[in-house]
Amino acid sequence: MRLAGRQKLAFYPLPLAEAERIGAFLQFPGAPCTAVDPCVGDGVAFARITPADAGIVRYGIELDAYRAEQARERVATVVQGDALEVHCPVESFSLLYLNPPYDQEIGPGKNRRMEQIFLSHTYRWLKPAGILVLVIPGEQLAECSQILATHFRDARVYRLSEPESVRYKQVVVLGARRSRRERERLQDGDITRARLQYAGLARNATRLPTLPSAPDAQYQVPESGPVQLFYRGLPLDEVEDLVVRSSAYRQAGRVLFAQESSALGRPLTPLHGGHVALLATGGLLNGIFGEGKERHISHWRSVKLVDTVEETDDDGTITIREKERFANELTLAFITGEVAVLK
Repeated sequence: MRLAGRQKLAFYPLPLAEAERIGAFLQFPGAPCTAVDPCVGDGVAFARITPADAGIVRYGIELDAYRAEQARERVATVVQGDALEVHCPVESFSLLYLNPPYDQEIGPGKNRRMEQIFLSHTYRWLKPAGILVLVIPGEQLAECSQILATHFRDARVYRLSEPESVRYKQVVVLGARRSRRERERLQDGDITRARLQYAGLARNATRLPTLPSAPDAQYQVPESGPVQLFYRGLPLDEVEDLVVRSSAYRQAGRVLFAQESSALGRPLTPLHGGHVALLATGGLLNGIFGEGKERHISHWRSVKLVDTVEETDDDGTITIREKERFANELTLAFITGEVAVLK
């Protein structure tokens, strides 16, 4: 995953149009039932899949504190922390909606995909006949094939078609969890054939049928009672508040965070044009200047430019030469809202 993806904790929310299509496949009972989203984010997609008028009690887990607060507006119970540190009694939930991080494990000797790790940790929370809604990149179907082939029946796989879903090559897997008796009746050959089928779908995910607006199947969500989630990880909010006051943080901050440079006072002699240019491009003349409508914020920076020259030899060979150089750019933001960039 790119660094930008890790910075936002791999949060790629499901488009609401896809959530509505998925919800159309689900038939909820008249009696109360429970649903869980281990990567709930802001809870918008989860709420769209599980309508409020269906008598569903929603549970969510979210690592980011800000998004956890957003999710609490829509989800009854939200645990703020790492989903892999959350535990609950097995075979408790009626519905599991899982849109896990699309990434690799981080650490020495670790090479599993996060999609597989999240699925192996959470599928046990589903009760027999409970419904799985799994949204992952199509190419990762093979990684999840062992669990899907062994523990889920009546599985259907669709390709998602919204632009954001196409960008991340998302597919959705719908299936019902097998009971223990159903698993015992499975033959090794049945599991092998199912795994090969998932592997084939992973190689040709772009050829999968798109998720239709009018469902071609219905999944009956079973009844279930209240569930208690147990979080055994670190209290992340408290740790974040306390770490900045620790002596170790203050000592490390001298190395990790550069001190802001500042220059105050008048020069002993008037500055020449070259001096001003050096100060400006060095960032020492950034700040607020002017009065009235001319009041503005100035910011200098150095930018790298590439000059391209195309040369044609006598024999018709074209040679493209590139030369890098640095130039200076000044951005002015005026009090009127006008922004000017001088290069």
